[in-house]
Amino acid sequence: MKPLQRILRAGRHLLLYALLALYLSPFFFVLINSFKSRRDIVSNPFAFPEVWSLQNFIHAFQRMGFIPAFVNSLVITVFSVLVIAVFSAMTAYLFVRTDWRFNKFMFFAMVAAMLIPFQAVMIPLVQIYGGLNLLNSLWILIYMYLGFGTSFAVFLYHGFIKGIPLELEEAAMIDGCSRFQVFFKIVFPLLKSTTLTLIILNVLWIWNDFLLPSLVLISPANRTLPLTTFYFHGTYTSDYGLLMAALMLTILPVIIFYALMQKHILKGVMEGAIKA
Repeated sequence: MKPLQRILRAGRHLLLYALLALYLSPFFFVLINSFKSRRDIVSNPFAFPEVWSLQNFIHAFQRMGFIPAFVNSLVITVFSVLVIAVFSAMTAYLFVRTDWRFNKFMFFAMVAAMLIPFQAVMIPLVQIYGGLNLLNSLWILIYMYLGFGTSFAVFLYHGFIKGIPLELEEAAMIDGCSRFQVFFKIVFPLLKSTTLTLIILNVLWIWNDFLLPSLVLISPANRTLPLTTFYFHGTYTSDYGLLMAALMLTILPVIIFYALMQKHILKGVMEGAIKA
């Protein structure tokens, strides 16, 4: 049985490596073609570049307006993630610690709202906010992300807060802490793993989001990186090397972020599975 087990284990490993190579192959082809000229890409898109040149990246960086778009994406992502985390944790804490019928109704309404696809509400959303002249604003977009991201965050925080002993909060209140101090000094620090998991998931969602910013941000000065890449693609459709370089510049920040934070999301998922 031992030789058979080794063979089966080796077969599983080979299968996993093959699936990994298949999954990473599109990214690999974009990467190697971003260093090549249009002629080299057309002649042989699967070959390595004869000369590794950064000219495509330099031209894409300058022509697509990378810095303004990066700043817009950074502002939207950072503020959206912060308000979603703080307000959702406070809302979930209120739902868990106060026995009101209205709270139970609102919690189930939020859970039910997770089932509604964004495409079902995007046209009325644009019509209403457009009629109020509230479009083309980074802060309105952040407000919308708060609305769309709160339901899942409250649902996740709700389960973790239920596992925090109430005696900790009672002891803190006996020592003179107010309800806000109990939350921010006792409860919220205990939610660190959940908060980190939500931050990573929301960063990946908001940074890469295209549909909602395309409906809200009209002015070119307010465009995020995905929007800028889309319009850049429309301008330089035939220059494949430039397009590949622009794509690499767009996805590189979020890849770096995920690589640095992946251990925290794995830790959060494992703790959530144990609590469940």
